[in-house]
Amino acid sequence: MRFVLFVEGDTEEGVCDFLLRWLAPPRIPKGRRVGITSICFHGWSSYHDGITKKAAIALSKDDVIGGIGLLDLYGPPYPETKRAVAERYRWAKEALEKKVGHPKFRQHFAVHETEAWLLADPKILPREVAEALPARCKRPETVNFDEPPAKLLERLYRTKASRYYRKRLDGIRLLQKLSPEQAAEKCPFLKLLLDDMLELARQAAG
Repeated sequence: MRFVLFVEGDTEEGVCDFLLRWLAPPRIPKGRRVGITSICFHGWSSYHDGITKKAAIALSKDDVIGGIGLLDLYGPPYPETKRAVAERYRWAKEALEKKVGHPKFRQHFAVHETEAWLLADPKILPREVAEALPARCKRPETVNFDEPPAKLLERLYRTKASRYYRKRLDGIRLLQKLSPEQAAEKCPFLKLLLDDMLELARQAAG
């Protein structure tokens, strides 16, 4: 049994591995292996225009538990009245799930992007970067829209570690070091995603 993960970025390989470490014994019964297949779009517009058709095809397979859409929260356009993180999350989740219209599809968001999860454990970052993290990073999903987590890491890598933060290389490597349990503890919106997938996997396992 497997999930299909619909993503828009370059770190899907690392995200799949990260999620699979959560969907493993003892949470999932031994002998009930869960897999994840990723389908990558190229940006928000590509995702918005193509998700309905691709979800319908992918979710028609008998071995698929469910389809999980995962976008960066700061990406989509929002109504002017939707300013708070929770408001944007709820509005976009409902809009995309309605657009896809499939009972096996669940939309989730990385708040504000997957780099927020990395901030949950400063020990995985280069020492110079970890020591320079602002206090707001103790609650990673509160890092704001003005300087989202990837931009923050890009700035700190450049100014403190004297090198560039490479999303595809550094992001995947850091995700491989990150504990899903620790990230979930500090990132409530990530916890929603993890618990949703775990519930679906347990239901499929019987």
